[in-house]
Amino acid sequence: MSDMPALRVFVADDEPLARERLRELLGERNDAETIGEARNGREAVDSIRQLREAGTPVDLLLLDVEMPEMDGLDALNALEPEERPAVVFVTAYDRYALRAFDLHALDYLLKPFDDARFNDALDRARDSVRRGEAA
Repeated sequence: MSDMPALRVFVADDEPLARERLRELLGERNDAETIGEARNGREAVDSIRQLREAGTPVDLLLLDVEMPEMDGLDALNALEPEERPAVVFVTAYDRYALRAFDLHALDYLLKPFDDARFNDALDRARDSVRRGEAA
């Protein structure tokens, strides 16, 4: 796997400690890198578009659901299909799971989750993105 480029991951969560934990978990892997983060859905949409325009498209979006200004579900809907990266929802609320999978989420991490669950979700997302099945 070392010959494959690192998965470009964007983190969107309104909680600073949650973003920090996701960055740390991603930093422990040699097959993924954090290329940006946002505190709300509006920032996420704008940043994902800017990265794409700059030639660094996001491969995977780790997305919280309940955020100010624009929630995660609305943020994903705001992106055109060709702009959407693969997505794994990371949230404390199980009630959004069906809507998330309707939007073709690859996984749904329910906070609090352990490191093994995170790594399983990221492995599946990485494999799906590399096979071209995501988004």
